[in-house]
Amino acid sequence: MNSLRRELLFSLIIALLSLFLFFLDIAHIPPSPGGIRCRALVTDVDNSKVRTNLIVKTNIQLVHVRLLSGPHKDQEVDVVNMLTGKMELDEFYEKGSTILVEYTASNGKPVNAVARGAYRLDLQFYLVVLFAVLLFAVAGVTGLKAGLSFVFAAVILWKLFFPLLLIGYPPIPTGLGIVTLLTGVICFSVGGLTRRGLATFAGSMLGLLLTCGLATLFTHGFRMHGAVRPFAEMLLYSGYYQLNLTDIFIASVFIACSGAVMDLSMDIAATMDELKVQQPKIGLVEHMRSGLRVGRAVTGTMTTTLLLAYSGSHITMFMVFLAKGLAPANLLNTPFVAAEVLNILVGSFGVIAVAPCTVLISALLYRSQPVQPKSVPTTT
Repeated sequence: MNSLRRELLFSLIIALLSLFLFFLDIAHIPPSPGGIRCRALVTDVDNSKVRTNLIVKTNIQLVHVRLLSGPHKDQEVDVVNMLTGKMELDEFYEKGSTILVEYTASNGKPVNAVARGAYRLDLQFYLVVLFAVLLFAVAGVTGLKAGLSFVFAAVILWKLFFPLLLIGYPPIPTGLGIVTLLTGVICFSVGGLTRRGLATFAGSMLGLLLTCGLATLFTHGFRMHGAVRPFAEMLLYSGYYQLNLTDIFIASVFIACSGAVMDLSMDIAATMDELKVQQPKIGLVEHMRSGLRVGRAVTGTMTTTLLLAYSGSHITMFMVFLAKGLAPANLLNTPFVAAEVLNILVGSFGVIAVAPCTVLISALLYRSQPVQPKSVPTTT
C-alpha cells in the first residue's frame, strides 16, 4: 500500500510539473505577427498567377475560402497561398479542401488572410486519443504512467530544452541534464520507485554517458558540423548566430538514442526482478548469466531498430545518391550519410553497453537485499 501511495504521489508531482512547464516561457520569444487562426473550406481557386516549371510551382495561388470556425464563422475571404518552389514546404490547394487560415480583422470582417497548410489538427487530436486509449487498454495503470511520461518528455523538450539552447546554454551539458531528468522520470514512473526502477535508471545513464563521449569524439573526428541537420542554416539566419550547431548535433545523437537505451534497460531490469522473485535463492553469478542471456537476444534486435529508424527517415536522400550513380566511397563520405552512420553506430554502442551495465547493477541491488517470494494462496 505504501508503494502504491508513493507511485501515485510521484505521478501527481510529474503531472503538476508538466502543467507548470506548459505555461513556462524561458526564452521570452515574442509571438510571430499574425492574427486569428481558424479552419476554412476552399470554395474557389485562381491559379492564373502560378508559375510552373516542370514540377516546381512558384509565385502565388489565390484562394477563396469560407471560414468554418472562429469569431467570423461563415464569412468568406480571399487567401494568399505563397509558393516558394520547395515541395517539402509548399502546398497546392484545390476546391473543396479544408485548410488552416490566419487573418486579421478590420471593421468586423476578416482581411489579410494567409494559408497555413491543410487542416490536420483534428486528425492529430483523434490520433492522440487513440494512442492514449490503446496504451491504457494494453498496459492498464502502467500505460497511464507511460502516457504521463510521454507528455512530460514532450513538454520538457518543447518548453525547457529548446528554449535553453536558444538563449545560449551550452548544448552538451544542457542535453545531459535534460536527458538525465527525462530518464529518471520515465524509469521511475514506469518501473516504480523500486530497485527495478533504480537499476533501469543507473544502467540507462551509463549507456547514455558512453554515447555522449563517443558522439563527441567521433563528431570531431569525422569533421562533422551541425549544419547537416534540416533547418540548421535557417536557424542561424533567424538571428541566432551564436548557436554552436556542432554541439547541438552531438546532443541530438545521445538524446535520439535515449529511448532505445531506456527500453532495453527496462527489459533487462524487469527480467532480473522476475528472476529474483521466482528464484529467491539464485546466486549472484547465475543471476547475472541469466540476465545476460536475455540481454544478448534483446540487444540484437534493438541495434537493428536504430538502423531502420534512422535509415527510414532518410529514404529519399539515399535514393537520390543511388539514382545519381555515386560510388559507395563517395556516398559514405558525404556529410549527410556520415552523420547517419555516426548516429546509428554511436547510438548502438550505448544500446550494447546498457545491457551488461543493467545486469550488473540489478544483480548487486538484489544481492544486497533479498526479495521475498510472492505468496501463493492455498486451498484447504
